[in-house]
Amino acid sequence: MSVDFDILKALHIIFMVAWFSGTFYVVRLFIYNKEAEKKDEPEKIILQRQYAIMLKRLWYIITWPAFVLLFVCGIWMLVDQPEFLKKGYMHIKLGFLVLLVIYHLINHRIYDRTKKGILKMSSFSLRLWNEVATLILVAVVFVVVIKTKNWIYGLLGLLLFAFAMSLGVFLYRRFREKDQQEAVEQKANELLEEKPEGSEEGVRSPDE
Repeated sequence: MSVDFDILKALHIIFMVAWFSGTFYVVRLFIYNKEAEKKDEPEKIILQRQYAIMLKRLWYIITWPAFVLLFVCGIWMLVDQPEFLKKGYMHIKLGFLVLLVIYHLINHRIYDRTKKGILKMSSFSLRLWNEVATLILVAVVFVVVIKTKNWIYGLLGLLLFAFAMSLGVFLYRRFREKDQQEAVEQKANELLEEKPEGSEEGVRSPDE
């Protein structure tokens, strides 16, 4: 079956976008599910049931099919025009795609553990893990666009980008913890300021 190369390329890009979209959101759902463990009942069970439904649909209806079709179109393109395998930048891209496969399979393992309620990763670790997909996306796009030109500058830029993302996640965690602490302190102060019902104002001396 002969398919126009540009059509294959368009489909390859579409499935790539669909896969990354599903991957970004599925890891966010891992995070939300993990943070729901700290909620009180019945909020905890309601949230986790809803996240379980969303995870299953997103993972098996969007992310997995997009992942398979992404590689089907990519392999089809290479079979149609094998001369791409002789280009240096293509070897680098394929290396990143191997990392993408590993990342996807690890996400599947995280999904299984989340479904069973035995996920031990913290929400902060999952936030950092979520940025790995962003790094792969940035790396692949830069490799395809600039090819072998100025790859050293591209690598340095990627490292700086990774550092900036890690710093952003760390600062977000600090600010969030600070806001939570302030909320707890504010609630405690409000409770202290409230007077128990039926209490008398002031303190009476024993002689009164």
